[in-house]
Amino acid sequence: MDNRGSGPGTSLTAGPGTPRRPRRVLRRVLVAALAGGVVAGTALTLLPEREQRRAVRPPAAGAQAQQRAQALTTVTYGVPAGLPGLTALIGRQEGRVRARPRDAAAWAVLGSAYAERGRRTGDAADYPRAERALRTSLEVRGTRNTQAWDGLASLALARRDFPAAKQYGEQAVKAAPGRWSAYPALIDAYTGLGDYKNARSALDKLLALHAGAAARPAVMAQAAAVYRDRGWREDAVTQLTEAAAAADTPAAQAAWLAGVGQLAWERGDLPDALRHFEAALRLDPDQRAAQAGRARTLAGQGRTDEALAGYRAAVAKRPDPGVLLELGELYDALGQGGLADEQYARLKETVRETVAGGVDEELLIGRYEADHGDPWEAVERLEEEWQRQPGIEVADALGWALHRTGDDEEALTYASAATDKTKGGGVRSALYAFHLGVIEGELEKYGPARRHLQEALRINPYFSPLWAPDARRALQELGDVPDEPLPEDP
Repeated sequence: MDNRGSGPGTSLTAGPGTPRRPRRVLRRVLVAALAGGVVAGTALTLLPEREQRRAVRPPAAGAQAQQRAQALTTVTYGVPAGLPGLTALIGRQEGRVRARPRDAAAWAVLGSAYAERGRRTGDAADYPRAERALRTSLEVRGTRNTQAWDGLASLALARRDFPAAKQYGEQAVKAAPGRWSAYPALIDAYTGLGDYKNARSALDKLLALHAGAAARPAVMAQAAAVYRDRGWREDAVTQLTEAAAAADTPAAQAAWLAGVGQLAWERGDLPDALRHFEAALRLDPDQRAAQAGRARTLAGQGRTDEALAGYRAAVAKRPDPGVLLELGELYDALGQGGLADEQYARLKETVRETVAGGVDEELLIGRYEADHGDPWEAVERLEEEWQRQPGIEVADALGWALHRTGDDEEALTYASAATDKTKGGGVRSALYAFHLGVIEGELEKYGPARRHLQEALRINPYFSPLWAPDARRALQELGDVPDEPLPEDP
């Protein structure tokens, strides 16, 4: 059951001639220099020349105007929109802020649209643009600018910066406690920080606000996320299914169908997962979560060639680093180490780009280093991440990284926290249960190890092409429960 790494590897973010361990503070200084303290007139000059040209084009009519309107709903109500609509909205807002540089609302919409486009496409270069626009909106209107606070909170979430998202979300609630749109980002921020009590409290407040018809599907989707984290799968599925049925746009319906597909995959129902992912892609071919989910599901079904084709399509344009890691591990599971290394090389390049855009990739880097690079570096990074934002994802990853370095006693503390309902670990994750079972096995806690490995395979027998076979082998090594006589009464 010894799955430890064999030795130090190459740092994920280190390029040729660069130090092995780039410090987070340097990235923060760079992002702050790019994004902070920009006045309206200066912010205009920082827009790329290509986007300046786009901004002066005549406004679109007909279908494009409708797409813009749908995208405006996205940045106002958090309802997913299609990429064409977001691009059209950005072009119109760029023209508007040039004509009226003191229009705080226009700057807020522009910044929020940049953030949403960056999140949807994976282009982290949109994030500094979003921050410049949103901070300009704040400078124009001041701290009562709820639109800007909402946008900054959403941007922080896209960057996986939960402390900042919490700060901005609380500012938005303070400025206007009766506005429902401030609460979703705040709920996600609390969750990312491991503050599940406040996440549930914020959800209760959100549900009590009785949002209007346009916002109701987004509220249901937010409730589904909290229910999933509590382990209430059926409730989460119901909320997302109803959100998809009530969606006004194909992009919104696709996003929430992809969410239903993900919940089905997590519980090992591959036919249901595939049905929802493919339905989402028919509505919105740009739905990146559905692209990756479909490939992941095909791999679980043993349809390897289709899975590889699906993954390659998902990472063809602007790949998500997490999807590249999945594809690399699929190649590893197939014994194709050379092709796996190609994906890991792309992963390193992509992570450098996203970090330059202000994204906190420490969790992903830690996961990569633990299994495919330097597990000691993984521990160092993940310990810092745990201090900064101690959610259950980080607890699981840190526990596994400690196991890979041989420190199973400490690993057990974090792996247990990730699956402890009293500490927020209510989500039913096959991967978390697998990690816990392996660690317990190394510590000769054979009964709990057997129970958690069985649980992992019961939750989702297909949870990973690389690790699910290990779970089955580890369970075989443990054997059946020993047939021992009951202890005698004293």
